[in-house]
Amino acid sequence: MKNAHHFYIDGAWVAPLGGSALDVIDPATEQPFASIALGTAADARRAVAAARKAFPAFSQSPRADRLALLERIAEILKRRNDEIGDIISREMGAPRQMAREEQAGSGRYHFRETIRAFRDFSFEYMQGSTRIVHEAAGVVAMITPWNWPLNQIACKVAPALATGCTMVLKPSEIAPLNAVIFAEVLEEAGVPPGVFNLVHGDGPTVGAALSSDPDVDMVSFTGSTRAGIAVAHAAAPTVKRVHQELGGKSPNIVLRSAPFEEAVRAGVLKCFDNSGQSCNAPTRMLVPQERMDDAVRIAAAAADALRVGPPDAADTDLGPVVSRAQFDRIQALIARGIEEGAELAAGGPGRPVHLNAGYYVRPTVFGRVTNDMTIAREEIFGPVLSIIGYGATEEAVAIANDTPYGLAAYVQGAQEEARSLAPLLRAGVVRLNASAWDGAAPFGGYKQSGNGREYGRFGLHEFSEIKAVVGFDEA
Repeated sequence: MKNAHHFYIDGAWVAPLGGSALDVIDPATEQPFASIALGTAADARRAVAAARKAFPAFSQSPRADRLALLERIAEILKRRNDEIGDIISREMGAPRQMAREEQAGSGRYHFRETIRAFRDFSFEYMQGSTRIVHEAAGVVAMITPWNWPLNQIACKVAPALATGCTMVLKPSEIAPLNAVIFAEVLEEAGVPPGVFNLVHGDGPTVGAALSSDPDVDMVSFTGSTRAGIAVAHAAAPTVKRVHQELGGKSPNIVLRSAPFEEAVRAGVLKCFDNSGQSCNAPTRMLVPQERMDDAVRIAAAAADALRVGPPDAADTDLGPVVSRAQFDRIQALIARGIEEGAELAAGGPGRPVHLNAGYYVRPTVFGRVTNDMTIAREEIFGPVLSIIGYGATEEAVAIANDTPYGLAAYVQGAQEEARSLAPLLRAGVVRLNASAWDGAAPFGGYKQSGNGREYGRFGLHEFSEIKAVVGFDEA
């Protein structure tokens, strides 16, 4: 990849100011297949300066010009979709077809949803004699994760461009190459110099420099709660806006009125999607205590039927997890679950027996988990499901809310009963039954799952400042 050792700053691919590089590891082989340049604080400062210089003109650019830019980007993303999907599959281990359809496809989807929302968005309206104006938030630092890399880039960049912000993107250094292609897409689409800038680097260096830079007006961060706290600390002295989408430990309440086998199986598959590496994965399945044996049996069968294997194999359901560090953490938490007395119903420690290399994790189901166990409290970020029993429905709600996180919650059961629980659940997104993903619905969490909302018109609000022009309509 010709631009992997350059940064995109002020409309050009430029050499880094430092000289260090980092290997990109293929998690299926544990071997490097590419490398990137690592940025320094000076590289971050150079990118911020370019974004600051570009902001006055771009923030005042005609709305029609920004709409046309978004549409060009969406078309180029469509043309390069499979190329992006294949590199994401290689970087973070998603099965190739899933990486093309969901991982890469989500980027184009977010641009299309932003375009729809942008066409109808009212940037100015009257409230009595006062003019209410939505204006660009300013220079935005964007720090994005490896698990859904293009999804998280697109759901930030699209609304930022629409509202007239300029930006610096620091993608995950673990899965950085899709961001290089994304920058090439924006360059081809004709993004003005300095509006979009890309700098690779790690969190303690480039991430901290961007978060603390006084010329950055807003930080939009997606990642772990631990890293989000560090970003907020770095940003605090300059009192900039900090938007965070952080960790989760989402409950999935299976009600007595649910079609039980179907609901349990669907919950397993949703939990294990993307090898369990989704912040909103329903990792705590809450079932009626009297149905625990059935739930464990059904969930174990569903887990055992999944094929773990190389991302480029046509029959692979789950690829590897992203890194050695992630693999080791998941293994340690599986061991902790066994030590603390949870019933191991499927999977367990180590790789699947047919794989002797790669960061492959056995799809693991624990039954008879209590909500004070480590596997029920900590975000595992791997294919590990905890099944917890409840008595009355009120107890299920209490268990569901008994977590420092609040990103998502799931309810399976008769529609009216499921609806009645939604107001009681302390989560930013509540999904009822087999509801499809809605990329226009607001996405974000309560409590330690973050603040702010992404997607559709909610992203447009997030990247806007609000101004009141008082007396606008007075003589």
